[in-house]
Amino acid sequence: MDDHTSTRQGQLAGLKVVEFAHVVAGPLAGGMLADQGADVVHVEPPGDGDAARAMGPRRDGVPLWFKVAGRNKRSVTLDLHHETGREVARELVAWADVVIVTLRAGRLRAWGLDWEAVHALNPRAILLQISGFGATSSRADAPGFGKMGEARSGVVHLTGFPDGPPVHTGFSHGDAVTGLMGAFAVLAALHRRNTDPDFDGEWIDLALFEPLYRLVEWQIIAYDQLGTAPERAGNQLAVAPAAVINTYRSADDDWLTVTSATTRSVRNVVRLLGLPDAEFATVEQQHAGRDRLDAALREWVAGRPSAECLAEFERAEVVASRVFTAADIAADSVYAEREDIITVDDPDLGPVRMQAVIPHFRRAPGAVWRTGPALGEDNAVVYGEWLGMDDKRLASLEDDGVI
Repeated sequence: MDDHTSTRQGQLAGLKVVEFAHVVAGPLAGGMLADQGADVVHVEPPGDGDAARAMGPRRDGVPLWFKVAGRNKRSVTLDLHHETGREVARELVAWADVVIVTLRAGRLRAWGLDWEAVHALNPRAILLQISGFGATSSRADAPGFGKMGEARSGVVHLTGFPDGPPVHTGFSHGDAVTGLMGAFAVLAALHRRNTDPDFDGEWIDLALFEPLYRLVEWQIIAYDQLGTAPERAGNQLAVAPAAVINTYRSADDDWLTVTSATTRSVRNVVRLLGLPDAEFATVEQQHAGRDRLDAALREWVAGRPSAECLAEFERAEVVASRVFTAADIAADSVYAEREDIITVDDPDLGPVRMQAVIPHFRRAPGAVWRTGPALGEDNAVVYGEWLGMDDKRLASLEDDGVI
């Protein structure tokens, strides 16, 4: 459907975004904006397109990841190695409210997509520049991936068991959090653009290690004031506010997680286990008895099927959950009640289920109007209708291999 205006809705309807960004972090930032109604143009090289198109699981040879990662966007092809392609890129920059880039600093300068060039073309544009080490560091031209960012942030050092190696999470954690923070930063800049009559553009310079680094709020101040770096603590937290936090295996081989982060909630666990309440009455007593509580809870869970455990936890007002797999999520009543899983028609796969637009806006919600498009599917709409290119120029760009 070319008339996207009949399908777009949400808080950001009318916002124009162009992505010169591939794989995860930059496209996820654009994806968050697209889910809320922004017109997002995903620029890909002709031929193979974004590397994310070939990543992840497949069904009957059809890659699944990009169906979600590219949803709600327009795909155009453009070869930025050609000067003619870079000319088209400048037209896209002039058209956009927001420009997202993930190229290295030197490549950005060479292709005219760095801050100075973008600002000269479009003084009110917001540039989100995501890179491995940030544009102002001595490593601005070094390559970077999300896992590198995770490692540099301190998070990987804190993840895993004390007697084991540091562990990465099982998804693109660093990239994803960077994309989310990038989208937040764009919205912050848009607020100033909409309220400051002297707004003169904005350059958001975000390194892949910085978002996770920011989220571990206590690690730098603790090192500064105490001279020690926190160490891995397994399923506990390195600076745990809770006396009970771990995963436990039930009699029917389910894994449950239990967390009690307040004095009262820990005492609920104590009473459930039949331990002496007076010996766990204070924060100091609870932390001193943490290992005793953990061992008793592990034995208690191991002696019961998970459904019985969860029912007893609920009666005792103990916060607990099964450790969910994707199958559990798909079958869960709370996910269904929240309408967090939606069905979308896909031209290759038919009806597919995926995450809904999150967060939920109850008065002007976003919506999913398409799965990830085919490579270059929107060349005619974006270049012809939105940028105003005539048929002759479009044909010339195609003949020259630029699009």
